[in-house]
Amino acid sequence: MLQLLAERGSLSVDEAVEELDVSHATVRRDFDHLAKQQLLARTRGGAVTANVSYDLPLRYKASQHASEKERIAQKVVEQLRPGSVVGLNGGTTLTQVARAIALDERFHLDGPAEGVTVVTNALNIASELVVRPHIKVVVVGGVARHRSYELVGSLASRVLDVISIDTAVIGVNAIDPDRGAMVFDEGEAGINAQLAERAERVIVPADSSKINQRAFTTVLPVTDIDLLVTDSGADAAAVTQFINAGVEVIQA
Repeated sequence: MLQLLAERGSLSVDEAVEELDVSHATVRRDFDHLAKQQLLARTRGGAVTANVSYDLPLRYKASQHASEKERIAQKVVEQLRPGSVVGLNGGTTLTQVARAIALDERFHLDGPAEGVTVVTNALNIASELVVRPHIKVVVVGGVARHRSYELVGSLASRVLDVISIDTAVIGVNAIDPDRGAMVFDEGEAGINAQLAERAERVIVPADSSKINQRAFTTVLPVTDIDLLVTDSGADAAAVTQFINAGVEVIQA
C-alpha cells in the first residue's frame, strides 16, 4: 500500500481494494493504522502521501526486490578481500551485504583467513555483525535516524575524518548516469559521501528499480563510482551510459 502511494501520490479505497485483492474494511483499517504512524494522510475515500512516504522506514522496504538484493549482495562481497577495511552505510541492500559478509567463509578466522573490519554508521548492521568474532566492527557516532537506523551529524563526520577504508559500499535510493548516486536525506548524503571519500574503491549496489531514478540530494557523481552492482533487469541503455562514463558494471 505504501509502495503504491509512493508511486502515485494518492490512492483511493477502491483502487487499493482492486490492486491488493482485499476488502474495503481491510483497506480502511490499514489506511487509519498508517495515518496514525504519519506514513500517509487520510482523505475522503482514500489517502495521499505524507512527506515521509517517499523515504519509507526500513522495515517497510525489506521485502521490496528482496531476491535481487540478495544476488547483488553476494556479487558485492565477492569483490571484498579478507583482512580489508570495508565501509558500509545503511539500507536494506547494505543489510544483505552485511549478512553475506558474515557468512562468507573467506573471512572466518580458521586457517589462513584474516577476518575483516567493517566501518558503519548503521545501527542495525552493527548489531548483526558485532556477534561475529571474525568481524571487527567500528561504529561511527552521531544522531540516529529512526527511518534508516543510520547515524549522521558532526560526531559521525569526526570519526570518518581519521580513518582509512579499502572499499566503501554505498547504498542509495536512486542512481542516474548523468546525476550520479542520490538519497532522500541530506544528512545521510553528507556522511555517505565522506565514507566514500575515505575509501580507495567505491561500490554502489542498486537494484534495477533505482536506475534512472532521482532522489533529493546527490551523494556521489558518477565519476566517483568505481563499480555499480545491479540486477539483470537494469535498463540496457543506462548500463551502457555507466560503462561509457568509466564505471564498471556487474549484473547479478
